[in-house]
Amino acid sequence: VGDVAGMGADLFESYVGSIIAAASLAVTQAQKEGDTLQGKSTQAIALAFLLPAVGIVASTIGFFAVNTSAQGKGWDVHLGTLMWALEKGMYLAAALFTAGAYVCVVQICGLGTNIFACVIIGLAAGMAIGKVTEYFTSFDFGPVMSIKDRGMTGPATVVIQGLGVGMISCVPPTLVLSVAIVSTSALGGAYGVAISAVGMLSTLGITLATDAYGPVADNAGGLAELSHLGKEVRDITDSLDALGNTTAATGKGFAIGSPCLVGLPLFGAFVT
Repeated sequence: VGDVAGMGADLFESYVGSIIAAASLAVTQAQKEGDTLQGKSTQAIALAFLLPAVGIVASTIGFFAVNTSAQGKGWDVHLGTLMWALEKGMYLAAALFTAGAYVCVVQICGLGTNIFACVIIGLAAGMAIGKVTEYFTSFDFGPVMSIKDRGMTGPATVVIQGLGVGMISCVPPTLVLSVAIVSTSALGGAYGVAISAVGMLSTLGITLATDAYGPVADNAGGLAELSHLGKEVRDITDSLDALGNTTAATGKGFAIGSPCLVGLPLFGAFVT
């Protein structure tokens, strides 16, 4: 409960902060001559609330795409197959949100393709951070396997390798966020950065659901062990637990990345 509630509260704060920042900056930026938003403060404010509404609908539809026929086989299972079962829903939600965002930005609010590009950049940045997190936390890939291999020589090398992999894993998300902030600022100013944060968190419904899957699967494994169930049951729960660790890490990637996009425009809104 604490894991799910804590992550939900953290991401909810970022979500609300991005909406408030976008709405606040819409007013000040619309007063600048020659700006993309000049004279369109009402439409820009409305967009900050329309996008989350579209995201909720897209996430709800995306839930129905989550399914798999793969069998859990213990620690030798291919996690990518199980991960794809969850990613299908996320990708469907992102595709539906992209279509809905275009209608909201260009046709309903009339804000132009620059603002739409900012929204999509934010959405793509969130998905990129999720894939990077999966790469560094799934034992289908090199980083985790390299840590496992160090276990042959003792705990000290495991700690050293793990610390090194952890440090390296911070680089790709930092680059992704840097590119997102610079590009959205060039396209839409401070409002562009704020609305990209809204885009990143738009499909939070299904993203947070996959994050909550982690502790649920972990508890299922613990209950199976305490109940002294058979090895075949533990094989299945071990597979799901390993996948749950990856999905939980992906949720934390969003929790870390979204405040970076939210904090900058929110501070700008406070100053202005």
